[in-house]
Amino acid sequence: MQRATPILHRLGLVLLCAAYVQGPLTKMLDFPGALAEMAHFGLRPPLLFALGVIVFELAASAAVISGALRRPAALALGAFTIAASVVALPFWTLPAGHERLMAMNGFFEHLGLAGAFLLVALATKGEPS
Repeated sequence: MQRATPILHRLGLVLLCAAYVQGPLTKMLDFPGALAEMAHFGLRPPLLFALGVIVFELAASAAVISGALRRPAALALGAFTIAASVVALPFWTLPAGHERLMAMNGFFEHLGLAGAFLLVALATKGEPS
């Protein structure tokens, strides 16, 4: 696979990880909201899950962007994205209508993100960073 210029390559990685940087920063700025979000999705104890998500998303994003452990970090973010989508966007449990359509769209958009992380992991195989 031919690699883009270093600047475009890094920009692509930053854009791919943007939501995984913005999300934890938002959670840190509104920690009570982060706890409420975890409780809303039935994740107990909320404090442990909120802290875990914040640390995981920031650390894995930094690894993907910097190149340090990019492959395992990309695979972990892809798996996390699929798991989070199953928890947060279970469109198959909703009645037909607008809410189900929005959840289905979000679910499949997240599958696309997971696919992008898989491609990053595959493209990184054998690369030093």
